Amino acid sequence: MSNTSAQKLDSIQNAAQTAFKAASSSKDLYDLKVQFLGKSGSLTEIMKEMASMSKEEKPLFGKKVNEVKQLLEAVYSEAEEALKKNEISAKMAAEELDLTLPGFARSKGSQHPVNMVIEEIFGIMSRLGYSIRTGPLIEKDYYNFEALNIPADHPARDMQDTFFIDKTHVLRTHTSPIQIHSLETEALPLRVIGTGPVFRCDSDISHLPNFHQIEALCVDEKVSMADLKGTISFFVREYFGAGLKTRFRPSFFPFTEPSAEVDCSCPICKGKGCSLCKHTGWIEIGGCGLVNPKVFHAAKIEYPKYQGFAFGFGIERMAIIKYGIEDIRLFPENDVRFLRQFVK
Repeated sequence: MSNTSAQKLDSIQNAAQTAFKAASSSKDLYDLKVQFLGKSGSLTEIMKEMASMSKEEKPLFGKKVNEVKQLLEAVYSEAEEALKKNEISAKMAAEELDLTLPGFARSKGSQHPVNMVIEEIFGIMSRLGYSIRTGPLIEKDYYNFEALNIPADHPARDMQDTFFIDKTHVLRTHTSPIQIHSLETEALPLRVIGTGPVFRCDSDISHLPNFHQIEALCVDEKVSMADLKGTISFFVREYFGAGLKTRFRPSFFPFTEPSAEVDCSCPICKGKGCSLCKHTGWIEIGGCGLVNPKVFHAAKIEYPKYQGFAFGFGIERMAIIKYGIEDIRLFPENDVRFLRQFVK
């Protein structure tokens, strides 16, 4: 190995050691490593001189190059470790935490009032042996209308402004189709609650094109109007509070016979009269009735061996009555100021 080659190696070693120790950041140190030890670095370039050396000189030169490389890698590692410690210390000093400062307030979320009402109603009815059911939002015309005694030419179709998907499918206008699905597929006796969103072409201060319903169906032997009235009266007292009265007014629904509208004494004024009940002391909460025999016939249920009753409520309406909400259009807006009122 010539003196010239040895001097070049010593020069590279000294320059690299000095540069590694003087680096002020991890990035600068890495750039120096590339400069001296990289694929195109100084140490790699000097190794090309081996091509012109004799067979005796090559082993000596190669050994010297490896020694220099190992030394520089050790110096690099030591410098890298020192820089990392310094950078961490500097970062911790810059981000020092004052533990005496108050923490950041985190806002609490809340269930939507619609979900709160559904859970509360189900909690009440489950104590009477009812279990919950859901159904498809896009229903066949048969399940939404015909099986519920509302054929194509029936005037009751005018009671519900319907979104039609095609000639045989609609966005369900009520949760009553769940009754038919349950009657067709489940064993009797039956106590179920159907719930979920429904859709109608209607929108104003008291109506939405998309709202939620919940309805109960009880089918068994020897079911009467007395059972229906007792169940609803129990529910009203549990949901709105003890002491409230219920009354039933004759009405018409094609899927129940006889049918009735259900009123309860106003839970806000306790029947004395206020703006919510329009100073009558009573509030309409839903409809009910004994299941029409034609509905049983459509579901292939043996009648009069089996009889039943059904009743249903609008979830948003139940929330409006219980919480004194003035405008039904507040429910789908998800305004935090509105929802925050229901944080438990």
